[in-house]
Amino acid sequence: MTKPDEIKACCAAAYSSDLVALLLGDSYHPGGQALTRRLAASMDLHSGQSVLDVASGRGTSALTIAQQYDVSVVGVDLSPANVALSNGAVQAAGLSDRVSFRPGDAEKLPVRDGSVDAVLCECALCTFPDKPAAAHEFARVLRPGGRVGITDVTVDRDQLPPELSTLGAWVACVADARPAAEYAEILTDARLRVTVIEHHDAAAGRMIDQIEARLHFLRLTSRAKLDSYDLDVNRAGSVLGAARTAITNGALGYALLVADKPA
Repeated sequence: MTKPDEIKACCAAAYSSDLVALLLGDSYHPGGQALTRRLAASMDLHSGQSVLDVASGRGTSALTIAQQYDVSVVGVDLSPANVALSNGAVQAAGLSDRVSFRPGDAEKLPVRDGSVDAVLCECALCTFPDKPAAAHEFARVLRPGGRVGITDVTVDRDQLPPELSTLGAWVACVADARPAAEYAEILTDARLRVTVIEHHDAAAGRMIDQIEARLHFLRLTSRAKLDSYDLDVNRAGSVLGAARTAITNGALGYALLVADKPA
């Protein structure tokens, strides 16, 4: 199953599932809110700016940067369930005047040309079937002088083991991830100027630790609940082990990139 629409549907379904929320917590990406704040600082966000959060998940990053940087944020996600949950979180946080979420495809953003000051995309570009189209959309919606900030899984595909090349691995942000230099090239081809590249490989390792710990806890305390998700725990353990080995070998990592749209 490798058709673009099927991949998008699988990703949307996976990242709106309760199981993913259970295993990943509030932030669906390595580094959590600490790395989100690092990315926002690298983008030089400041009060009054407008931000587009692409593949916004359940809204944690959007709420974090809205509160810390006094910016307005629109989140776009392919999953209607995530959009509904995120808008509920906005109401609960009392931020409906500055934060909202809507359904949309990263490769065809429902946003006007040149209408935002910044675009944020965390651990998601790697899952988009047409990455150049998404990068061109980032550039299209940015005002001149605006910035794009991404964090994403990086891979050396020549060293990637077979366990990390399946559709499940694609949904898990691995199978179609690229080296940091290739992400930079994709952004450059969209007429964006890359100004920052940082490597945060240790964050990916910590996320694997977190998932393994939560799986172990669920096996001990809530086996019936775990079984209800139809998760092959042994298979999951094998894939996590392969990912850990790939990080150790330098085949798998995590990177932060910032680019701007020349004025």
